[in-house]
Amino acid sequence: MSKIVLIGANHAGTAAANTILDNYPGTELVIFDRNYNISYLGCGTALWVGRQISGYEGLFYSNKGTFEAKKAKVYMETEVTAIDFDAKKVTCKDKSGLEISETYDKLIIATGSLPVIPKIKGLDLPGVEYVKLFQNGQKINEALDDWSIQNVAVVGAGYIGVELAEAVRRRGKNVMLFEAMDTCLSAYYDDWFTDDMEKVLKDNGIQLHFGEMVKEVTGNGKVESIITDKGSFPVEMVIMAIGFKPNASLSGGVLETFDNGAFKVNRKQETSRKDVYAVGDCATVFSNATQHDAYIALATNAVRSGVVAGHNACGTSLESVGVQGSNGICIYGYKMVSTGLNLKAAEKAGFSPLYTQWEDTQKPAFIKEDNSKVKIRIIYDKNTRRILGAQMASYNDISMGIHMFSLAIEEKVTIDKLKLLDIFFLPHFNQPYNYITMAALTAK
Repeated sequence: MSKIVLIGANHAGTAAANTILDNYPGTELVIFDRNYNISYLGCGTALWVGRQISGYEGLFYSNKGTFEAKKAKVYMETEVTAIDFDAKKVTCKDKSGLEISETYDKLIIATGSLPVIPKIKGLDLPGVEYVKLFQNGQKINEALDDWSIQNVAVVGAGYIGVELAEAVRRRGKNVMLFEAMDTCLSAYYDDWFTDDMEKVLKDNGIQLHFGEMVKEVTGNGKVESIITDKGSFPVEMVIMAIGFKPNASLSGGVLETFDNGAFKVNRKQETSRKDVYAVGDCATVFSNATQHDAYIALATNAVRSGVVAGHNACGTSLESVGVQGSNGICIYGYKMVSTGLNLKAAEKAGFSPLYTQWEDTQKPAFIKEDNSKVKIRIIYDKNTRRILGAQMASYNDISMGIHMFSLAIEEKVTIDKLKLLDIFFLPHFNQPYNYITMAALTAK
């Protein structure tokens, strides 16, 4: 009987564990996790903090008992301190200080990611919070009940920062959103879309400080102000949301890593060491847009990687088909979705990108209700005509459309192939000359 040790039991780890336990009942599985809870959907933190859902309970979808009922051996609040790859042994310490060792036949590392902590003075002050774990969400949620906290700075205008800015504003606080780049969501969207999001944020009372570098957080025993290269602003709370880095320190330099420190894996989630797999935010993915390894930390990628590793560790050969980095956001009802590369990313990857775009209502003009404007941009390579990315936005829910573009990138579809794609028409849903067709037809 094979024995697998799994380090980390959040999204990627949970997917790997369920794959093993549900499909390979003869396999011995030992799970280590340093947290006291697992499977927390961090993407729901802003919804919970912003009172858009009734509570946090629904943000968990698994627990220790579920794994134990399937015959796994589970150690919670247990920190892995060392891995001996030659002896195939993992050494840990539980919360009481007791040392535990387990040998393995196969090892799956699912250690996830850690918040990026910049070298800024004052980040150790009470009132500075980070966003990652359930416990972080708890602290922020409880702090916002304090009437003395009226001015909150959110640092970082990626997905999490923008979502939390909305959430904190929904709690009636004055919110300042700081970002070193000159716009928000710049890793995913072009200016045609980020300009819209800026307007949505401003219209709802969020103060934008883009193109502004945070230098220091000051205060006497607690947060009192945030200082940037453009001024000083009084605040009682600072939420750091500038991104994540792979938590890949456990290998001790034994496993091959990507340029940002993530474990390099192949399509089977195998690392450079035999019988050792890495999944989720601590590992690379294969980007179908660039046709190279990449680091794209998304829960969807984590879950798929866990499934792939679980099967391969148990002897069933299964390869990932690669990813496009499909993603989306909804702020005050404005929905933006994207997949693949935006213009800057395409240029950085060495392509000669062109784009075609269209803006129109979702349905014919005679439909008066639930008929918002939709904008779409499709990015493709000038030389090969291959679709590299797509972005869409509307107050209508047009999110399903981005899945088609995700598949198009995976299958290397050209912009010309899309021009006369069979897209149905019915006034309840769309227009006969819809925005996807029109964008494709007007491509150069």
